[in-house]
Amino acid sequence: MGALEGKVAIITGAGGGLGREHALLFAAEGARIVVNDLGGDSHGTGGGSTTPAQETVAMIHEMGGEAVVNGANVADWDGAAAMIQQAVDTYGDLHVLVNNAGILRDGVIFKMTEAEWDAVIAVHLKGHFAPTRHAAVYWRDQSKKSEEAGVATAARSIIHTSSTSGVFSNPGQANYGAAKSGIATLSQICAKELKRYNVRSNAICPGARTRLTLETPGLGNMVAAPEEGFDKWDPANVSPFVAYLASDLCELTGETFFVQGGTVSRIQSWKSAETLDQDDRWTVAELAANAAKFSRSA
Repeated sequence: MGALEGKVAIITGAGGGLGREHALLFAAEGARIVVNDLGGDSHGTGGGSTTPAQETVAMIHEMGGEAVVNGANVADWDGAAAMIQQAVDTYGDLHVLVNNAGILRDGVIFKMTEAEWDAVIAVHLKGHFAPTRHAAVYWRDQSKKSEEAGVATAARSIIHTSSTSGVFSNPGQANYGAAKSGIATLSQICAKELKRYNVRSNAICPGARTRLTLETPGLGNMVAAPEEGFDKWDPANVSPFVAYLASDLCELTGETFFVQGGTVSRIQSWKSAETLDQDDRWTVAELAANAAKFSRSA
């Protein structure tokens, strides 16, 4: 029996790259899957084709697994709601939501357009929130029904996709980085708010060869597959940890992890550091005189 036997999962952006690898491994571990993909390119244009999602579903069927296609835009409120309902209508429940869909429209701040900012924030940040919100409503309702029936509430899991570009601030990606940093915080808030409904929420910052990393400044040549030896940039390396986070074997929640190759590293959240403190209001001159204490090299 696989680690995800009996689970119903939605995986967004599963028409290729990381999402496809997640879907294939989830199916191998026994999950039934709603494979979401709008069919657009890495810039979010040319959407409306479910062909990539259909290809992933066909691969799952060839494995003997169960999967259906969903072509919704994850940033569309009603489309996200319908995606959650599709999982419930098709397979009778929803246990796992993997928010993975994303696009890139890179540029330095003084060249970035409003449209480039809005598109990336919408697909990543709203595209994580909208499915999560509708899944949370369903899970809250199911939890209440379980309480009324006097039975244990089924475990649920959300896996969000953040990025090192967000948590470690990569120049040239203000829109993408801001969205990905926001996603890491969204995941923590989900963990706190949904704990009472037996929902866990974690985020990953994957290091993998995808359409997006191939277009990231400075990464294009680094992510090429080696001629021999372990390929640490293979997106399939990330999926086992995502499957673990989705499984009942996992008790972790509210955490963010960097995952690449054979490396899994927990990323420490914001915390207070150097502090100035006195029992009176500071003056500008006093602050200037003591500001050196805030220097990272001090």
